[in-house]
Amino acid sequence: MFTRRHFLATTATAGLGLLVVPGAAFAQEAGAAPLQTRKIPSTGELLPVIGAGTSGSFEVEAGSQQYQQLKQVLQEFFQHGARVIDTSPNYGGADAILGQLLAEGGWRRETFLATKIAADSPADARAQWAGSLQKLRTDQVDLLQIHNMRDWQEQLPYAHELKAQGKTRYVGITHYVDSGLEEMERLLRKEKLDFIQIHYSVNSPNAARTVLPLARDKGVAVLINRAFDDGRLFSRVKDQALPPWAAEVGIGSWAQLFLKFAISHPAVTAVIPATSRPDRQLDQLKAGTGPLLSAEQQRSLIQQFA
Repeated sequence: MFTRRHFLATTATAGLGLLVVPGAAFAQEAGAAPLQTRKIPSTGELLPVIGAGTSGSFEVEAGSQQYQQLKQVLQEFFQHGARVIDTSPNYGGADAILGQLLAEGGWRRETFLATKIAADSPADARAQWAGSLQKLRTDQVDLLQIHNMRDWQEQLPYAHELKAQGKTRYVGITHYVDSGLEEMERLLRKEKLDFIQIHYSVNSPNAARTVLPLARDKGVAVLINRAFDDGRLFSRVKDQALPPWAAEVGIGSWAQLFLKFAISHPAVTAVIPATSRPDRQLDQLKAGTGPLLSAEQQRSLIQQFA
């Protein structure tokens, strides 16, 4: 959970105009640039712009070679100042693996932990929530989201109820394809939300038309999923050179470029790519440092991948 110590540290430095997060000191000592941070509009709490997802990558067997590799992934993640991890009870057991890894590594207090409710009735939601806490080995989460806005009329009030009980600090909704954008816009206009989570990438930029500007106007934080279009973008750029201007903004890989595109939108709080490899984790974290993309650079990428 986000401790009082972390809150005081981040608010004190923010008051001085510095955006520093736990782990940034390690990154500076190691010679790496610290991750940029963005404020959660409803509280001013700072979050690093690069987080992590667990879909696919954390669906492994406890104690396996893949499990040990994930432990290395998380070591790199936290040592370089990252904090945001997003999971779900319907990611094939990823939440239980995450809970075990956080417990073994002693990382729970450093984690901004986000999970979801994906249920179709109040009874199912309550049972699922109890199971999530047990699997994640915690008594509260930082963000509870209604997965794909599923049965949101019933589940969003329940999430607010859990927030009032101190079981979650923030409440939000998620979706992952363009067909959800219209309903997400409606909910942003009528419901009280701390966060939304939506897809946004160089080949799927439609969220920037209405949802992202509206979230910014409403003071709602934004998590970005599918910045790699589930890996399909890498197939499209295989054997292609980066744009000639990439080095000017510190980009050394296509993964960094795709992530930096997402965080260059001013409404975006953090992007949450998933990986099971330590080398890819390090590469992705570099996207959270250095200059952002200009509006012209963003437009050129959208045109390239249209």
